[in-house]
Amino acid sequence: MQVTNDMSLLSLITQASIPVQLIMLLLLVISIMSWTYIFAKRLAIKRAHAQTRRFEDDFWSGGDLSMLQQAVASRRDEQGALARIFDAGMTEFLKARRTHATGDVNAILDGPRRAMRAAYQREMDSLESHLNFLASAGSVSPYIGLLGTVWGIMHAFIGLSNMQQATLASVAPGIAEALIATAIGLFAAIPAVVAYNRYTHDIDRLSIRFDSFVDEFLNILQRQVR
Repeated sequence: MQVTNDMSLLSLITQASIPVQLIMLLLLVISIMSWTYIFAKRLAIKRAHAQTRRFEDDFWSGGDLSMLQQAVASRRDEQGALARIFDAGMTEFLKARRTHATGDVNAILDGPRRAMRAAYQREMDSLESHLNFLASAGSVSPYIGLLGTVWGIMHAFIGLSNMQQATLASVAPGIAEALIATAIGLFAAIPAVVAYNRYTHDIDRLSIRFDSFVDEFLNILQRQVR
């Protein structure tokens, strides 16, 4: 093992063994992907909150629901998740009223209920996309880094076995470059865990608002049928 006095971070990485460097590269890729998803998900959740708040203001303003549905249908992608859930329910309600003109309440409301539940699930799946990656990155990255550390320390001690006299100066670089893998693993894991917990909480709050809206909207439709 080559003993060096250069203890800079870049030097320790470049002088690490090939397996440790590959582990560091893997952790760097995981970290870059995590930060990409973190920023993208933050923007998506912030936009979802703003769109939900705006649609709730429009919905509870007391305007005509048919006109609101037409406005939403003309710009579905811009209206947000809650507006698309409303559009799915209102579209099925209008179809059901034409089909069951005699006024069977349960038959009329069954279609809108199922349509809104299906739309609700699609919107939640979209909001929760990539959260599993953040959870996996947060749980696996420290172990990947630990693997690099164990391998690096093992490599360092194997190199020391060829030396007649082992000193702290000779063992320090090998151990230091091995510990960098754990540091990179933690750097990849900690933001992913924090973001996952934060975004899960935010999405749960949106889920509660969507679920409450579905129940309230069905009550409004039920009053219109009677």
